[in-house]
Formats: sequence, structure tokens, C-alpha cells
Amino acid sequence: MKATHTQTIFNAEQIARALTRIAYEILEMNRGTRDLVIIGIRTRGAILAQRLVNRIQELEEQTVPVGILDITLYRDDLETVGHQAVVRKTEIPFAIQGKRVVLVDDVLFTGRTVRAALDALIDLGRPVFIRLAVLIDRGHREFPIQADFIGKSIPSTSDEIIKVLLTEEDGKDLVEIRTENDLSLS
Repeated sequence: MKATHTQTIFNAEQIARALTRIAYEILEMNRGTRDLVIIGIRTRGAILAQRLVNRIQELEEQTVPVGILDITLYRDDLETVGHQAVVRKTEIPFAIQGKRVVLVDDVLFTGRTVRAALDALIDLGRPVFIRLAVLIDRGHREFPIQADFIGKSIPSTSDEIIKVLLTEEDGKDLVEIRTENDLSLS
């Protein structure tokens, strides 16, 4: 028999504060908004990208282009997902050639999602650079990928589940960590 334990590790206020800090870090690294574009990995990365763009616009009074990247066809585990894979539209209504791209995702874990996103972006053009912003970095890389902007680093075991909930998709802002304990071993 298994028991699930869920713990909140980031609340709505902490998420908002982390995104504000990341927005400042992006502006500092880029020295403003010149040639800056922000692209979120569908679904929650896209939501976070839009929130970052909104913060940057509040801070700089400048509009920064924002896009949504679908990586489904670039995944290296597509055959394991099989008929469940749903390809959705990539919505990047601007050229990335010569731009400074900040790629956004909710959780950085093995690096496989980011690797797929990099492949997809390179197919669209050659940016000056691609930087990575994540709300949660939990370690356990399988690829040599690291985030440039991190909301929070959360040490976790590979069997723990970190779930990011965002109002636009889930009705609330929250980050939870879930663990399952096998009660039959106690």
C-alpha cells in the first residue's frame, strides 16, 4: 500500500517574487530590451514567459516579443508516448535570427525537454544566444544543460514529483512536491 505526501514548496507570492527577480536578471544580463525575445515551452513555460514579458514591460515600458514553442515532434521519447502525443502549434510571430532569446520552462529536471526545445529553435533561425529561465531547477540532468535564470533550486530525489500549478491552466499558483511512501515496508 502506498501513501502520497504532498508539500507546498512555493506559493503564489513566492512565484510572483521569483518572476520579478528573473525579469530584473534578464534585463541586467541583456542590458535592457534591445533584440530581446522571450519564448516559452508549451504549456506552463509559455504562461511563465508571458508573465515575464508583462513584468519587463512594467519595468522598462518596452514591449518584448513573446512566443510559444511546441516541442512534441522534437522529443526523444515520442515513441514511448505513442498515440497520446498531441502536436500543438508553435506560435512565434517574429524572426529569431540575430535575436537574444530567453527560453522559459516551468521545471528543469533531466534536460531532455530543453534539448528538444533547442533543436526546435535552431530550426527557426540562428539567434545571437539562447538563455534558459526556469521557475524550478530540481537537478538530475541527463544532458549538460543548466539554467541561466532560476526561480528556486529544489533538491529532490528522482522519484519525487514536482508539480507547478498556474492560475491560467490550473486555477491557482502553487508548486508542490509529491512523494509516495510504500507503507508495506514500515
